[in-house]
Amino acid sequence: MDRLDWKIASALEENGRMSFADLGEQVGLSKSPCWTRVRELERRNVLLGYGAHVNPGAIGLGVQCYIAIRIGFDTHAKFEAAVAEHPAIFECHTTAGDSDYMLRVYARSVEHLDDLLRHEISKLPGVQSSSSTICLKSIKQRASLARWGSQLAGDESE
Repeated sequence: MDRLDWKIASALEENGRMSFADLGEQVGLSKSPCWTRVRELERRNVLLGYGAHVNPGAIGLGVQCYIAIRIGFDTHAKFEAAVAEHPAIFECHTTAGDSDYMLRVYARSVEHLDDLLRHEISKLPGVQSSSSTICLKSIKQRASLARWGSQLAGDESE
């Protein structure tokens, strides 16, 4: 990626609804070359999609929880398939260390979370144990991957 690609990715991370004309103006390109670069970034899976960020609290999901899960040795595929289908699980990552997976879930209340943990999460295929950490306050929820990648690549432009 060159300096313009980093600028484009960073600008779209900030505002995915930006027009190609506005994007081009922001990064110093005309509309058509800007469009071509965006399409190439999409083709290379640098840009994975565009969407709105929904405020969980505003829709009644005020409790955020991280859950470390340990599962049985031969149940990874079944566990991952069940997690992919479960609507309360917003993220799932494999981990190294004391747990096999880290989940992020949202719930309406602590009571709702308790119900999810006891009656749904604990009953996913292969779950042997779990450890939950409730988030009290979010300090930083989102950062620019493009800005960070640009810095790592040695491109000091913003």
